[in-house]
Amino acid sequence: MKFSFKNDYSEGCHPNILQALSQHNLVQQAGYGEDEYSLKAKALIKEKINSPDSEVFLVSGGTQANLIVISAILKPYQCVISAAPGHILNNETGAIEATGHKVLSIETADGKIKPSDIVPILEGHSNVPHQVMPKLVYISNSTELGTIYQAKELEELSAFCKENKLYLFMDGARLGHGLTAEISDLTLEKVAALTDVFYLGGTKNGALIGEAIVINNPVLQEDFAFNIKQKGALLAKGRLLGIQFMELMKDNLYFELAQHANQQAMKIKKALQEKGTAFLSDTYTNQIFPILNNDLIEVLSENFEFYVWKKIDENFSAIRLITSWSTGDEAVNRFIEIIKQN
Repeated sequence: MKFSFKNDYSEGCHPNILQALSQHNLVQQAGYGEDEYSLKAKALIKEKINSPDSEVFLVSGGTQANLIVISAILKPYQCVISAAPGHILNNETGAIEATGHKVLSIETADGKIKPSDIVPILEGHSNVPHQVMPKLVYISNSTELGTIYQAKELEELSAFCKENKLYLFMDGARLGHGLTAEISDLTLEKVAALTDVFYLGGTKNGALIGEAIVINNPVLQEDFAFNIKQKGALLAKGRLLGIQFMELMKDNLYFELAQHANQQAMKIKKALQEKGTAFLSDTYTNQIFPILNNDLIEVLSENFEFYVWKKIDENFSAIRLITSWSTGDEAVNRFIEIIKQN
């Protein structure tokens, strides 16, 4: 049996969640997210972000969260700005464009967006009313390349967006991993203070399914629930999401799981660095992109599953390795052993 480093949702869910789902299974509750578990989960999230006026909405997945948020926020003639590696641009089957909203991309080496990256887009869309209006900046933390935003970077981007009347939306599918990276100085509370909307990803961090959308801008909160229902995201048995986030949020389990995933990835990264391996990007989260000889990649493929991310030349390619909350020492040590032997 091969160990999988393909993604961070290969397994089911953390045992605490499975136990809680079983424990509360026969307790009758209100539907559509009005159950006591969903209400408790939302209260815990508001407490952790120290923002009682924020509104929390639980949905089943990341693409669904991105689709609902962006389509709800933007008017028909407005568009969204994304880094070129952005998930909404490359891995969501044109879901955003299907709602009638254009996605403007920014080429970026590290997957992050700086204020200076946005200026040319704003200048290039000044022919009013003949062009789409840039209105929302979409970022990911951690990014699709495993990099993270530091507090100063997010502060500068947030200030720029406010000055230019742009909304700032953070895709948090891997937010736990971003915030618990060893070099991160960003906090969940600061994310809430600096963004109009973000979400906490559960699917990639111990849950069966689920993302928690957090709307901090009161202007965007009004009538948002209608969008949830219209897009088919309002689960009749909302308890399925509520119980999971209740478990993830209490006792900091959410952050412990993400930190474990990061630490396992860093063990592999350190072993590769000791062999003189170069990386596609310098990451401190649970995604790493080592550049390896194709012969070594073939050897590793006999024992592990992972994506060959990018061909560098005829002899070398970058692979993507992703560790998860459940990645054990056996898999990590076996990978390191093969690296040392080759």
